Amino acid sequence: MIVDQFGRQFRNLRLSLTAACNYACTYCVPDGKRLLAASSELSAQQMIRALKLLIDTAGIDKLRITGGEPLLSPKFDELLPAITQMGLSDISITTNGQLVPRKARLIIDSGIQRINLSLDTLNAEKFRSIARSGDLATVLRGIEILQEAGIRLKINMVPMRNQNHDQILPLLEYCLSRNIELRFIELMNMGHLQGSPLYRQQFFGMHDILGQIAQNYEYVRTDAPFDSTAVRFEIPGRGFFGIIANESEPFCKSCTRIRLSSNGELYGCLSSAKSYPMTQLLELPNPIAMAKLQDVLYGALADKQTLGFSGEVTVMKFIGG
Repeated sequence: MIVDQFGRQFRNLRLSLTAACNYACTYCVPDGKRLLAASSELSAQQMIRALKLLIDTAGIDKLRITGGEPLLSPKFDELLPAITQMGLSDISITTNGQLVPRKARLIIDSGIQRINLSLDTLNAEKFRSIARSGDLATVLRGIEILQEAGIRLKINMVPMRNQNHDQILPLLEYCLSRNIELRFIELMNMGHLQGSPLYRQQFFGMHDILGQIAQNYEYVRTDAPFDSTAVRFEIPGRGFFGIIANESEPFCKSCTRIRLSSNGELYGCLSSAKSYPMTQLLELPNPIAMAKLQDVLYGALADKQTLGFSGEVTVMKFIGG
């Protein structure tokens, strides 16, 4: 068993299908240019091989399919049915929702039960300003389609001061009225925001978020699973919301996540740009590949922070949210 002194193991894999994205969100990229596919991205068959190795070696039992924007990847249609046959306890997708209406039948037929959808505002003008692309009405239609199919949704919002923090209450009411759990994600000190004055100017933390919510709702804090990234709250009689408070209340000591980038690099921690190439292992016989991967996983586990997120210049979209 691969475990560190804090009892952390790699149980939860974030799989980035592609670094490409059809958005260019202000908190992700600085210049408005959409991110493109990385050079030498793994094929669908290579990703399937990598997943099987990670499941067998690390004991991965939860998987989230990410990007860039995963629905944009040509591999999505082939990978999704294959992943759902791997016996994992939990499989989910993180998407910006823009392509959900186009891919809805595939998603529904795959048996996926849970999707995280990124949505930072219900204002169409602000939507275009933040995402620098896309269409709000299309995303909202995608949400309706998924809910009609019985798929459980969480909506992720990144509140930013003087950008969209006035959308906290409208989005919360939208989610509560549809039995969707809203997750507020504190702005992360990474990528082009790392070391930038803009990060502190726009940061809108858990205390600020709860202050906004308290204007309209009474809430109580509830328990969350050991390795949950979110602090969870209940609004009695209405529903739940959560805050991924990477700055205000770090969750590093209980983190069980590992990330596989679209070009085959393993990352043990978002606070570290250190990565471990996996591509060469995919060509080796299973016993040899697993032995070598075990050494890699010990190294990746040692990269994890113990106190809190310290920031990194790495762009989230390249390694999978």
